[in-house]
Formats: sequence, structure tokens, C-alpha cells
Amino acid sequence: MKIQTIENRMPELIGVLTQVWEDSVRATHNFLMPGDVERIKEYVPQAIGGIGKLAVAFNEQDRPVGFLGVEGEMIEMLFLDPAVRGNGLGRSMMDYAVKNFGASKVNVNEQNRGAKGFYEHMGFSVCHRTDTDDQGRPYPILYMELKRA
Repeated sequence: MKIQTIENRMPELIGVLTQVWEDSVRATHNFLMPGDVERIKEYVPQAIGGIGKLAVAFNEQDRPVGFLGVEGEMIEMLFLDPAVRGNGLGRSMMDYAVKNFGASKVNVNEQNRGAKGFYEHMGFSVCHRTDTDDQGRPYPILYMELKRA
């Protein structure tokens, strides 16, 4: 697999990444209420297109299978096709974000225990918690920062 920084975000690529997002969320966000995925999905293309820095992972057939977006020091999005989870791609993408984009912060849904554990394994620790997400929905958010040696 290869990871590339993407400057030109063509509609076709955004469409494929939106599908990666949906597949990833359906596989990992079982705490969402019915209808949430469809409501949130409406905003995903705009978020992908407008993020400051975007890295995309491509498989051997040159098909996008994951993406990561960074704004400033904050990793705003990291989503992988469920078929490629568990093979080190998430780690590779995080390393890419830290090295190439200077990322050192990430927020995660508290109910997404797998993601929280992953970020902790990557060296992040919780520094703050809110009871709701940015839209006021009942999804507590953990604010995490990379521990510095």
C-alpha cells in the first residue's frame, strides 16, 4: 500500500472516500443512533474537500482504502475500509500524519473503545472530555494529545 498527500480533490475521489467513510463508520461506530450515519454523511464530502491536509492510502490496484485529514496539529479524520483494518495501515497513516503534517492531537468518540485504544497505543493520552460532540449530540468526546518523550 502507498500513502500520498492529495492536493487536487476531484469529485470522483471524494465520492470514493465518502464510501470508505461510510463503510468504516458502519463497522466501528455501533453506538450511533438509527439515521445518524445518513445525516452525518451529508457533510462528509465537504469535510474531505475542505480539510487542510489530506492523505489517502491506495491498495495495489490503486484503489483508495483509507484516508486521514489534518487541520493544524489536529487529526480531524481517519477512516479505513474495514477489509484493510488490522494490518498496520492505521499505524502507517498515523506515522505519516505525525511526520509529514506535524499532527499531535486527535479527538475520538468515547464509545469507540477500539479507536481510543488504538490512539493510546500510538502514544496519545486523554487530556480533556466533553459530554456531547460538537453538534450537541449525546456522544462524549475525548480530546487526546501525543505524549512527548
